[in-house]
Amino acid sequence: MTEVVGRDKVRWGIMGTGWIASQFARDLEHAGNAVKAAVGSRTAGSAEKFAAEYGFARAYGSYDEMLQDPEVDIIYVATPHPLHKENVMACLEAGKAVLCEKPFTMNARQLEQLVETARERKLFLMEGMWTRFLPPIEQARAWIAEGRIGEVRLVQADFGFRVGWEPEGRLLNPDLGGGALLDAGVYPISFASMIFGEQPQHVWSTANIGETGVDEQFSVLLSYSEGRSASLSAAIRLNLSNEAVIYGTEGKIRLPLFLAGKEAYLHVNGQDEPEKFTDDRTCIGYAFEAEEAGRCILEGRTESNTIKLDESLEIMKLMDTIRGQWGLRYKSE
Repeated sequence: MTEVVGRDKVRWGIMGTGWIASQFARDLEHAGNAVKAAVGSRTAGSAEKFAAEYGFARAYGSYDEMLQDPEVDIIYVATPHPLHKENVMACLEAGKAVLCEKPFTMNARQLEQLVETARERKLFLMEGMWTRFLPPIEQARAWIAEGRIGEVRLVQADFGFRVGWEPEGRLLNPDLGGGALLDAGVYPISFASMIFGEQPQHVWSTANIGETGVDEQFSVLLSYSEGRSASLSAAIRLNLSNEAVIYGTEGKIRLPLFLAGKEAYLHVNGQDEPEKFTDDRTCIGYAFEAEEAGRCILEGRTESNTIKLDESLEIMKLMDTIRGQWGLRYKSE
């Protein structure tokens, strides 16, 4: 990778031109250390249209062409997740730093290979778990660190939405890695991992496998050391509350719409009214993870302290365990 330590900005390339790529590209405007350098797509027309709409300097009609660009420091991989392992590996082998949209890969085995390669080549690699960097989430972590709710004992979180019945669509297609676990469930699972900071000792889960063979909804109970626990759910055919609550011995923290919300509430035992935190950001929220990735690269670091590679790997192992309880395997396996 081109030397970046000592500079004040990193040059971004985006791999893919779909919806999530457009969201990220729009938010790069709000990342103070980012330059929109290039976009790569499978067709020149798609790349050129995307570059014109979102202000990228160069457009490439293939991923390989973009990876050969010496004026790109880091690639945001925004392709469908069955392609993540192949695409991220190509980036690393080309000497590029990588921010990969969640879920990192289809399984832990694939991620282990990526982490090994990144570490061998001393390249930055990070999972795009953008919610980690949102101000309400950071505020919740600060309240916990300050002891405002005492000892954390229980986490409840869910994320679910109802998609239309499109059996060939990505979310309902098992060949495309569809289902609630990888698309929606990774959020509450990662949230619990962030709060407890360790792997669960016991895992109990149940799922509804729909007509197309994907998990349309699931619930999981995780048991941690000292009797602490997390109750998590996700769905792609049900609208859930999309809320997270952290319960402690002295109170609780409530995060409405915890994935992308702008509020956090601290309820301390014995107090009539909660303390409210409001985030006044004008971006969607992807700018925060982009700034973190850029900051790490400019400082010469190869991973983020907010979501380390070992934690991403443990989360993927946990998701492998969960779907193993359902007997669910992906085509790529």
